[in-house]
Amino acid sequence: MRQERIDASQLELLDKLVSIKRVTKVVKGGRNMRFTALVVVGDGNGHVGAGLGKATEIPEAIRKAKEDAMKKMISVSLDENASVTHDVIGKFGSASVLLKKAPEGTGVIAGGPARAVIEMAGIKNIRTKSLGSNNKQNVVLATIEGLRGVKTPEDVARLRGKSVEEILG
Repeated sequence: MRQERIDASQLELLDKLVSIKRVTKVVKGGRNMRFTALVVVGDGNGHVGAGLGKATEIPEAIRKAKEDAMKKMISVSLDENASVTHDVIGKFGSASVLLKKAPEGTGVIAGGPARAVIEMAGIKNIRTKSLGSNNKQNVVLATIEGLRGVKTPEDVARLRGKSVEEILG
């Protein structure tokens, strides 16, 4: 499994706001309001990341979330149909996301939080199913974990010491 660092400054990044939550802390003098933003960034060409930002104003929380997402970018291996190379389940906390390979013309079949990650990664044909928790943050992170676990046939062949033809059958 490849774990190379991706330099986000060289990529043309798009971003998508997944959620904004207002968090209140009750203190002696009243209530302190803060905002938490969950943002997904990607170049639409196999690179995607998700980040969390917290601040007293919404725009500042979104900016911090974008910076965090750029730091946590991963590379996704896609097949010739702009889909994942094999079915995989991503897990984070109690959220699980099933990512299924799909043929050309299927489109993106995914729920809200998972769809944001899939679109930012540049995947055009995929079927997904969110299992377990519906917490947006955990679903986004589970989707990214699933995409991180996708291997190309070349990677599998190299790990097993076989040729790509032997792996594909």
